[in-house]
Amino acid sequence: MGNIAIALRQGVVPIVGTTGFTPADLDTVRALCSDNNCGALIAPNFAIGAVLMMQFAREAAKHMPDAEIIEMHHERKPDAPSGTGAKTAEMIAEGRAAARPTPLPEGAFELIPGSRGGKAAGGVPVHSVRLPGFVASQMVIFGGLGQTLTIRHDSIDRKSFMPGVLLAVRKAPEMKQNGGVLVYGLENLL
Repeated sequence: MGNIAIALRQGVVPIVGTTGFTPADLDTVRALCSDNNCGALIAPNFAIGAVLMMQFAREAAKHMPDAEIIEMHHERKPDAPSGTGAKTAEMIAEGRAAARPTPLPEGAFELIPGSRGGKAAGGVPVHSVRLPGFVASQMVIFGGLGQTLTIRHDSIDRKSFMPGVLLAVRKAPEMKQNGGVLVYGLENLL
């Protein structure tokens, strides 16, 4: 947050890939953008494929509102869920605004608390896995009457983030000219 404030005060468009921002943090960044007449980008994921996965999940949620997210990252990733997992849950909640997920049956319970995942935006369950061997992977599984739909993205090399970073850098002058606006999510630049 400190680096974002310094950049905006200097008229520099911050392009941020750090996750873990709270809604209050985003409101603070929006105010800083407005006060300094300078735009900013916070992107939970710079991999174009991951951004498309999130958009496809929002669309699928309109027709199949029952969904769970499984996100998997390397063992050193400190936050859970990932920013991508949290943003995907937000987008699913947006997509299923007119549709309702199937409620759990009466008397449903967890033998181990949290085993059905943490509840993110709109009550979307998110399961976080942290193990050696992963860079970043995420699956969104939708369930419907007699069918499932799985949307998956895998970053097998950190190079996968570079096209999105380059897109953001190229769009930075426009964000500066349209000053005062926080762009949250790379999908808004595609």
